[in-house]
Amino acid sequence: MIRFECDYGEGAAAPVLEALCRTNLEQTPGYGEDFYCEQARDRIRALCDAPDAEVQFLVGATQANFTVIDAALKPWQGVLCPDSGHIHVHETGAVEATGHKCLTLPGHDGKITAAQVQAAVEAHWANPTHEHEVQPGMVYISNPTEWGTLYTKSELTELSRVCRACGIYLFVDGARMGYGLASQTNDLTLKDYAALCDAFYLGGTKCGALFGEALVLTHPALAKDFRYAIKQHGGMLAKGRLLGLQFLALLGGDGEAIPYLALTKKADAQAMRIRDAFAAKGCAMAYDSPTNQQFPILPDVWVQALEGKYSFSHMGAVEPGHTLVRFCTSWATRDEDVDALVADIAAL
Repeated sequence: MIRFECDYGEGAAAPVLEALCRTNLEQTPGYGEDFYCEQARDRIRALCDAPDAEVQFLVGATQANFTVIDAALKPWQGVLCPDSGHIHVHETGAVEATGHKCLTLPGHDGKITAAQVQAAVEAHWANPTHEHEVQPGMVYISNPTEWGTLYTKSELTELSRVCRACGIYLFVDGARMGYGLASQTNDLTLKDYAALCDAFYLGGTKCGALFGEALVLTHPALAKDFRYAIKQHGGMLAKGRLLGLQFLALLGGDGEAIPYLALTKKADAQAMRIRDAFAAKGCAMAYDSPTNQQFPILPDVWVQALEGKYSFSHMGAVEPGHTLVRFCTSWATRDEDVDALVADIAAL
């Protein structure tokens, strides 16, 4: 079976494995207070042009999401997010379990707008009994979105402007950030994220690391005491150097030679090959994704034919006899596997 259902099915990229093996028997302090984590923090600050940013490492994206949100919000506050947002639909109520409500807004291709955020905040404060409602305290988005789409620099700039005007935080889930940064249509840099967001992270688990996310906090109020929040939420890894070491391996080099970008750029290119193959057969795409997730709408007979050899995600029926599916490439997707899929699509 050739698998295209996710981008975390493989182990780790070669530079990561080499670094882990080379340093395996070294003794270092624990909990992210080692030399490698400090080097990785400095590297991330330099890439973000944010020398004062707080950088911390967590094992997984769900931990990063609910730890940031719970640490940032007062007990009576909630987080505005798209109705397709990962924290709302795919984390088993982890945010709600901390006592904070996901306040969903209707998304368009997985995105929400600054105007929607401003309207939601203004509607809350315009209600004469607003203290009986959950108060918006943060905006959460992911980039790429759940549908592989990307926010533009102008869209993120407007979101940032509105959040700051409204006095609420802006938090970007970057579990797949590498695939967004490497996309040919992307116009955002790490420097932009640092300038526009209060918190964001560079995903490692889905982008070549064995595990781990690198969280960047640019707002001083979020940075203060944040390690307490990590520990209390079970996110502080005793063998913390394994996290810093992986990001050092992924973020070394310069320009397109940075492994993090080289690996994710290849994944995006593989996804575009799959997209083009379906387009050549006349298949509609549910979302205009320029990243590693592609969402073709296929006749059910084609779905059944491809299932004999490939694993991919079913997203639900969209019309009689047709199903929306997802094909997801990763940093490790092989040319020969995409070659085989493209050939089989052409033969449908």
